[in-house]
Amino acid sequence: MSEDIGIDLGTASIIAYNKGKGIVLREPTVVSVDKNTNEIIAYGKEAQKMLGRNPEYIEVIKPLKDGVISNFTLTSKMLRHFMKKILGKKVIAPRVMICVPSLITEVEKRAVIDAAMSAGARKVYLIEEPVAAAIGAGIDISKPVGNLVIDIGGGTTDIAVISIGGSVVSTSIKTAGNKFDDTIIRYVKKKYKTLIGERTAEEIKMAVGGVYPREEDVTIKVRGRSLESGLPVEIELNDQEMLKSLLPDALKIVESLKSTIEKAPPELVEDISEKGIYMTGGGSLLYGIDKLIEESTGIKVMIAQDAVSCVAIGTGKALDNLDTLESKSGK
Repeated sequence: MSEDIGIDLGTASIIAYNKGKGIVLREPTVVSVDKNTNEIIAYGKEAQKMLGRNPEYIEVIKPLKDGVISNFTLTSKMLRHFMKKILGKKVIAPRVMICVPSLITEVEKRAVIDAAMSAGARKVYLIEEPVAAAIGAGIDISKPVGNLVIDIGGGTTDIAVISIGGSVVSTSIKTAGNKFDDTIIRYVKKKYKTLIGERTAEEIKMAVGGVYPREEDVTIKVRGRSLESGLPVEIELNDQEMLKSLLPDALKIVESLKSTIEKAPPELVEDISEKGIYMTGGGSLLYGIDKLIEESTGIKVMIAQDAVSCVAIGTGKALDNLDTLESKSGK
């Protein structure tokens, strides 16, 4: 008997859900390649350890960008590697459900399906990220009631008004977790004349990053490379400067959210005002983003219990209800 797998193939990480077992894989979406031989050296966590520390002959690559496949060959090999890791020596190929951003093109959809099929899937289904997030958050989307879900991932923020099993109105923008990291890197470079890497930027974001005033001041000390001397230097950052830096990006998400609500039928907007807004994805854990949205819309906001894994869990659970979801299968 084959096993069904739900995969959240994200820009920052790949999370897999196996029916009956729950979350069975959580790895960074990173691959390291030997530039001389084109052979893959490492995947996931092992490849991420090399980021910023790799010699000239090793290239550390993120095969997805802004929620879509930018390197088909590496994505296929990465999927095959992780699917083998999940399934072990199972003989029968699995059915696979993969989530994709709301506004993905037909060409991009086909690339995802082809990548999973070449990785050994028997059949591939696609599901929109907000729909998967809603299912993973435990929302009953089968009823004729409006549910507003905002999923802030690594590459994209996907917003959708969901009713009767599908998206009525949806939006996908490329302002998400990675964009916040890039903003921090640029800010530190401009103000402190210091270069920092992606991992340091994420550390800063988690420690002092935020888009709403904190009750208490927080600071963090990090090391980078001085642009002036070329030598290591230590700098101290605080929450107030991160607030000023990150708020413009967060407001882009707020504006997209408002625009999505404006396009929704009045009856569903009424439902949303009563039920509230559900937030999922790692980006929803950025300090104060729920408070910012609540203050900007006047609608209560709830962050899902397992925000990071919601999409993967929902993607896996959706395999139980293939007939009710608008999915396209690979032949």
